[in-house]
Amino acid sequence: MEVVVGTCGFSGKGGRRNYYNSFRGVEVQETFYRPVPLETLRRWRSEAPEGFEFTLKAFQGITHPASSPTWRRAKGVKPTENHGFFRPTREVFEGWEYTRSAAQALDASVVVFQTPPSFGPTEENVSNVDTFFSKIDRGSLTLGWEPRGEWLNRPELLERIFKKHDMIHVVDPFRRMPLVESKVQYFRLHGIGRGEVNYSYKYTEEDLLRLLSIIESLSALKVYVFFNNIQMFQDALRFKELLERR
Repeated sequence: MEVVVGTCGFSGKGGRRNYYNSFRGVEVQETFYRPVPLETLRRWRSEAPEGFEFTLKAFQGITHPASSPTWRRAKGVKPTENHGFFRPTREVFEGWEYTRSAAQALDASVVVFQTPPSFGPTEENVSNVDTFFSKIDRGSLTLGWEPRGEWLNRPELLERIFKKHDMIHVVDPFRRMPLVESKVQYFRLHGIGRGEVNYSYKYTEEDLLRLLSIIESLSALKVYVFFNNIQMFQDALRFKELLERR
């Protein structure tokens, strides 16, 4: 089994250069908030060492409606009622075309779709998900979805969608395990505590040993582990060092 450890976004002191020297994978966040110029992404790819892996979050125009506060960080795109919730609109599919181009520029292997809690498992939203993933051209990309909110109370529906569209279930393994087995698994660690996120949490040695045990129990050939808490650089580095000692 191959385990790729890193953080959600370039973190730590010393910029990207220090990050490249510390880890061999990163989940790019900038592509979620705005369409980063492809030339910028190609430069990141060229400056990264051989074997370094990029994954990325899909552009929020696909998943998040204009009312989402995440749009405050958007540049160059003004959200409309046609954005978000996988709606079958030109704007949403243009968001995918950008995301796919960004993945190609980074030579990325995985694209992660994260939906807000307000995107619930309504009949319309289920139809939107089915239509979107049936129509897009994913090429050789692995697609992952991190659903939140009421979807988490509908495991049978989620499992059907993941299997139908050959997607991986992106999870925080301290809260739940993936509903479907896959050659690739993808973990995003948001801190332990009440609710879905606790960014101020610092993982203990016991936590990291538990995470290692969870990973070793999987049948996957490859596991991505990206920390997404305030102490993510230090925690990811500690977990990487733990893996290297095994």
